[in-house]
Amino acid sequence: MSRHDNILQTIGNTPLVRLNRLAPAGVEVYVKLESFNPLGSVKDRMALAVIEDAERRGLLRPGQTVIEATSGNTGIGLAMVCAQKGYPLVLTMAESFSVERRKLLRFLGARVVLTPAGEKGSGMLNKAMELAEKNGWFLCRQFDNEANAEVHTRTTAREILADFAGERIHAFVSGFGTGGTLLGTARGLKAADAQIRIVVAEPDNAPLLASGIAQQRDASGKPSASHPMFRPHLMQGWSPDFISSLTEKALTEGLVDEIVPVNGNEAMRLARELATKEGIFVGTSSGATLAAALAVARRAPDGSRIVCMLPDTGERYLSTPLFEGIGVDMNDEELALSRSTPGNRFDAPAPQPAAAVPAPVVAPRPEPVAPVVDAGAESYVAQVIADNAVVMFSLEWCEFCWAVRKLLARMDIAFESVDLDSVALQQRDLGTQIRAVLKARTGSPTIPQIWIAGTHVGGATDLFEAVRDGRMQRLLAQAGVTVAPDLDIDPTQFLPKWLHPRKAA
Repeated sequence: MSRHDNILQTIGNTPLVRLNRLAPAGVEVYVKLESFNPLGSVKDRMALAVIEDAERRGLLRPGQTVIEATSGNTGIGLAMVCAQKGYPLVLTMAESFSVERRKLLRFLGARVVLTPAGEKGSGMLNKAMELAEKNGWFLCRQFDNEANAEVHTRTTAREILADFAGERIHAFVSGFGTGGTLLGTARGLKAADAQIRIVVAEPDNAPLLASGIAQQRDASGKPSASHPMFRPHLMQGWSPDFISSLTEKALTEGLVDEIVPVNGNEAMRLARELATKEGIFVGTSSGATLAAALAVARRAPDGSRIVCMLPDTGERYLSTPLFEGIGVDMNDEELALSRSTPGNRFDAPAPQPAAAVPAPVVAPRPEPVAPVVDAGAESYVAQVIADNAVVMFSLEWCEFCWAVRKLLARMDIAFESVDLDSVALQQRDLGTQIRAVLKARTGSPTIPQIWIAGTHVGGATDLFEAVRDGRMQRLLAQAGVTVAPDLDIDPTQFLPKWLHPRKAA
């Protein structure tokens, strides 16, 4: 294992892995696993390169806000780089991209401004430009920034050549989005061996490159309209609704030898087969690139060696059609396996073993003694209930307590949370004493326990039932707490996922 001064030093040097079950006989297909980058995609390389290039050229000042349009991976890479270097980050993103990308970005500290899906990639790019101009922020311009391509010439291409030192490479296959990976890697590979074929994959229903139709641009070189051949497609991060200047350079420099159309269903099939047959977890765009690589491999001469870019990880696609049909509950086969042995089943109690010998006679246990209720704890509970319209006695990390918190937050209701296991209530074991008070008051040992307007409502499911039958709203009204009259909420959506109804036995 190596040591690093910061996370950015771990970018690059990703592995090349040979496919053993998906490649045709007689041809070696290697995949470049860019998910091994620290934030899980090829865009980590570009994010660091663009920021460091701007720093060297004096275009980015310490503390200045960085802004960029992104389908997700560029933004995630930028969020990592900006977090490590201390730059605020704003990202614009079309609302059609997967929700897990938005959450990752915000988790990393970025602000995400969504743009209408109908305005496509052009809309999020235009929004980023507007915000940059208005606020004096640094715009990364990934679609035409030469630093985007240069990093792939300097790192990606050299890594591939070093891994095959002394061996011929028949073809390199990649999709395109910004065009940086395509242009930079192609430049590096072609400079070392002009016989290496550069193959570009693009959606079959959006053949921007294959059409041969030039991209319309304004006087500054910026795309002035969506490309006429663009159609919405499945491959997030691939082929925006315009041809970027970096992609155009790959064409005009004569670096592209072939363009292969890829069907979205084939992309999903191969992404799934990479997981189930090769143990490689990637997303739809990786499946699409592999589809093109296998098309090349099937007609390549025996002994050929093909390198295919797999740009990111499958975790970016959990909410997309790629995972449609991947169940949470047990299917029929799994239920049958569960029922095939008697223990630890969801649908039946575990069998009790027969006693081998007569059970010994045990003296009757004494009746439990009620806990001594501390007067200070009793006074504390009474005061908290009296002083607050809504009170929840809870545990900090209890899933049911979190379900109640999320419901109350969704209803915009302020409440007092008394966390019995908090550090503050561990003093003099006050949390345990309060719990004894609650048990004496309610007859229930479970947590959470909720009071509204001084009235005990019960636990989490009791509160949810009170929402459904209107009792909660009536109690809130008594306490002078208003709730939006048209608020329509199913409280069960906040329960832990493992509690949701299981498939019928």
